[in-house]
Amino acid sequence: MATKTNAARLLDSMGIAYSLHEYDVAPEDLSAEAVARKVGLPLEQVFKTLVVRGDRTGVFFAVVPGNCELNLKATAKLTGDRRVEPVSLKEVQPLTGYIRGGVTVLGAKKAYPVFADETLELFEVVSISAGQRGLQIFLAPVDYLRITNAKLGAIST
Repeated sequence: MATKTNAARLLDSMGIAYSLHEYDVAPEDLSAEAVARKVGLPLEQVFKTLVVRGDRTGVFFAVVPGNCELNLKATAKLTGDRRVEPVSLKEVQPLTGYIRGGVTVLGAKKAYPVFADETLELFEVVSISAGQRGLQIFLAPVDYLRITNAKLGAIST
């Protein structure tokens, strides 16, 4: 049985239905492709949570499908920034409390704004990190959007 993470406890406290899915982690391959293969979902249903900084917005989360990359120009337009860029890897843990391969909006150190790719709504279930490497949360996109207060837009390519 998977250990409950802060993200899972937050979902429990809000009465949101989800399931936890453990997988073996290969530290040399933390890619979304590897995660999708190991949890048995199509790559486009496994969403990556990126930590980004805008020149006006400051730090925020960008949530994109595993088969896509973040479109910085489109993201800046959605956030109202002139320019956005991913934060450096060394900043991720101090800002969020999570390490690369385990970043999630749920239970992060601070409630940063969340911007998610509009394709999130296309699925009955999506997979996001549970807050640690080797553990994913499957949940309904409508619940994810409600709990994160994410703004949707076309932010991936």
